[in-house]
Amino acid sequence: MTSQPVPNETIIVLPSNVINFSQAEKPEPTNQGQDSLKKHLHAEIKVIGTIQILCGMMVLSLGIILASASFSPNFTQVTSTLLNSAYPFIGPFFFIISGSLSISTEKRLTKLLVHSSLVGSILSALSALVGFIILSVKQATLNPASLQCELDKNNIPTRSYVSYFYHDSLYTTDCYTAKASLAGTLSLMLICTLLEFCLAVLTAVLRWKQAYSDFPGVSVLAGFT
Repeated sequence: MTSQPVPNETIIVLPSNVINFSQAEKPEPTNQGQDSLKKHLHAEIKVIGTIQILCGMMVLSLGIILASASFSPNFTQVTSTLLNSAYPFIGPFFFIISGSLSISTEKRLTKLLVHSSLVGSILSALSALVGFIILSVKQATLNPASLQCELDKNNIPTRSYVSYFYHDSLYTTDCYTAKASLAGTLSLMLICTLLEFCLAVLTAVLRWKQAYSDFPGVSVLAGFT
């Protein structure tokens, strides 16, 4: 029995560190997606802060208009109660502070700014909630005030039919004008207040996650992934 020749075989053994090195070079799309989402969230929070500042300036401007305008006595109670509550002036202050802190926090992310933005957002949300209730109640009292204004026109003393017709038309027009202007002003303030409340709550939730995490930037991403 003749023996067959055995072919020469070369066996190459790769060390484990080479295999691990080749696997480590593979890109990780998860980290890239988180970085992209993080940048996107930072940009959106800056936009939210800008909108908060604009809402505060709008409410403040409307409050100054209400304080400087003069209405018929029937609508004085509507405006006086709103102005005495100081919401058109205190509310915008919290809105502007909260928006400014949101923008500043995104430019320089520190624990102190995160906590400050959290407190500002909570105060802004509470102020917006109180303002929403006050504005809703005052807007509901416009119709009774307008009806009373039209009824009181008959109690105006007049000397002649021509004078009566003149005063009657003027008083009725004044009632309609006051109701329309107040309804438009209160509606704009109500829209800005509701928008501010939603944005303040959203910002407060994000800041809460950042404030009680060792890695503030990652905590926000955790809520959206």
